[in-house]
Amino acid sequence: MTARPENPHQARILRLLRQDGARSRAELGEVTRLSPSKLALELDRLTKLNLLESGGLAASRGGRRSGIVRIASHLRFVGIDIGATSIDVGVTNGELEVVGHLSKPADVRDGPEAVLEQALDLVGKLRTGETTDIHGVGIGVPGPVSFLDRTPVSPPIMPGWDRFPVRETLSREFGCPVLVDNDVNIMALGELHAGLARAVGDFLLVKIGTGVGCGIVVAGEIYRGVTGSAGDIGHIRISDDGPLCTCGNTGCLEAYFGGAALARDARAAADRGDSPYLAERLAHEGTVTAQDVAAAAASGDAAAVRMIREGGRHVGMVLASLVSFFNPGLVIVGGGLAGLGHALLAEIRSVVYQRSLPLATGNLPIVLSELGDTAGIIGATRLISDHVFSVE
Repeated sequence: MTARPENPHQARILRLLRQDGARSRAELGEVTRLSPSKLALELDRLTKLNLLESGGLAASRGGRRSGIVRIASHLRFVGIDIGATSIDVGVTNGELEVVGHLSKPADVRDGPEAVLEQALDLVGKLRTGETTDIHGVGIGVPGPVSFLDRTPVSPPIMPGWDRFPVRETLSREFGCPVLVDNDVNIMALGELHAGLARAVGDFLLVKIGTGVGCGIVVAGEIYRGVTGSAGDIGHIRISDDGPLCTCGNTGCLEAYFGGAALARDARAAADRGDSPYLAERLAHEGTVTAQDVAAAAASGDAAAVRMIREGGRHVGMVLASLVSFFNPGLVIVGGGLAGLGHALLAEIRSVVYQRSLPLATGNLPIVLSELGDTAGIIGATRLISDHVFSVE
């Protein structure tokens, strides 16, 4: 059974060490404001619970050298980031440093049993030779997740996943705590823990992949709404007579831009002969993808550049409204289509800065994620470690 802290003091110590790494007892005393005797008691208890270990002695500060403590080196958390077309799996230590990472193409439409089996296979490969236990598993899925029971609810691109007991299924497999969340939320947690948002309490993480979603962080915490559907910006309608969306409505942002929409538009451009590059790819491969659009744009293909800029304009229109409403300190753009790079980011910035009030945008950075495909893994392990490093 996974050990847990016994009181709020122990929980705070664990979270401090998870974020900042090994610290001396003297430094912990200054931060926690616990008396030396109380701090020693809590550290001893955490050590007996196998959650902490000694790290030697700190440099002298003019007197007796203080002992260093750190998260136990044997702790392991697993992060599983399921996307519409891929699975990323990572194993981290207690400080959420990634010690192993594997990914593979996958189709979430194959259903929960098949996809979770592939995820378990990746975890097994990462743990070959590992003698340590898994202390918690966090998993993100590309659809709405109920905050009440942590199950996917009517996810538009995930047939067969509605109310599937992901948490219980994985908990039986691993014998440890498991938490499930939307994939955009775990990416936002990853940015909060190890990315560009480490020093920012209020920010937005916009994921542009097969679909479009937004992680909302308020005062350092994910805002999920009453039931867990906050941030589902891909289904904000931007036109009454736009293309049909996977949710059944028309004119949603996701129907205009995202991996699926961009592949659709790329195929149309290739068929019309608007893009020589994409027409050649279609003739050679029988299909065109969002990655082909990125390559075409990089080669100077005018139609591909136009598609990317148009997509950025649509994202910027929705994001401008969110910026005016929420007034974040930072906007991070991530997901597979973030790889479209400067052309996409420049268009998003241009629209947001034009359409939002100067007070909201005067000091607002809009940047690409630097964590790439590890953001979801780190965020998933942050999610479950928050749970494990809390009082039961």
